[in-house]
Amino acid sequence: MGLSTAYSPAGSGLVPAPLGAGAGAARRRSAQVRRPRLATVRCSVDAAKQVQDGVATAVAAEAPASRKECFGVFCNIYDLKAEDKTKSWKKLVNIAVSGAAGMISNHLLFKLASGEVFGQDQPIALKLLGSERSFQALEGVAMELEDSLYPLLREVSIGIDPYEVFQDVDWALLIGAKPRGPGMERAALLDINGQIFADQGKALNAVASRNVKVLVVGNPCNTNALICLKNAPNIPAKNFHALTRLDENRAKCQLALKAGVFYDKVSNVTIWGNHSTTQVPDFLNAKIDGRPVKEVIQDTKWLEEEFTMTVQKRGGALIQKWGRSSA
Repeated sequence: MGLSTAYSPAGSGLVPAPLGAGAGAARRRSAQVRRPRLATVRCSVDAAKQVQDGVATAVAAEAPASRKECFGVFCNIYDLKAEDKTKSWKKLVNIAVSGAAGMISNHLLFKLASGEVFGQDQPIALKLLGSERSFQALEGVAMELEDSLYPLLREVSIGIDPYEVFQDVDWALLIGAKPRGPGMERAALLDINGQIFADQGKALNAVASRNVKVLVVGNPCNTNALICLKNAPNIPAKNFHALTRLDENRAKCQLALKAGVFYDKVSNVTIWGNHSTTQVPDFLNAKIDGRPVKEVIQDTKWLEEEFTMTVQKRGGALIQKWGRSSA
């Protein structure tokens, strides 16, 4: 397995090295990487060359002309075509993730690759979008995904151009955005992140699947989702979503702590407004163990004042304690 590239700045290229060639080859490959714009993790079945010591292969060597290119981490050992006949796997889904070298993506990518998100019968291709500054870290993420040997992960590609990375994607998880620092409000990020999501919306509109589903995480997510949507007029507006689950979880946590119950007893919590200090956590429609919140927590002043303010300010309080935004 190696890295191949369709484009490299200033004519640079990648020299592939087989996955089984040992640590020395891996170091040589790492030293030869020169920051391509779009690189793809690919491997081809060639049993005669790919057999590893102590591991029986399920395929015989094929003539080069008849050999099919395949994607994924297991094709140096197993005949994926034969394996797939015994499984009811679905059609490959292309998933783009922006900000793929960041902390949030580090939690997300491995859940995607393991099948935890899309299911244990859904093969995926991950297309990771980074920046010039983060490209080396992005290569490291791709290497770690390789080494994890997820059978559902059939392809990993990395790049810094959204028009290349978003090509034919079915899902776009837009995580990349400038994060808040200590003392910053999300509104201060609008000028910077607004341009990022405008450009990504244009790229999705130009090259993504016409039915692409777009989930915006980068802050302020509601506003960024709207900016992205407005720059992608050919994609249905209903396909754009902003993720405010963290605020919902924070509200559930505070209600559970106040009521002295476990978190799974709290339901029907809604967050109105943007992911910011102007949000309004809705306790009127929420329930605790199936009962209206106001029947369980009769401290109206706490609900209307302290509860609301705690949820609104939770992100800032975390940054002050931890020195960085939450993942």
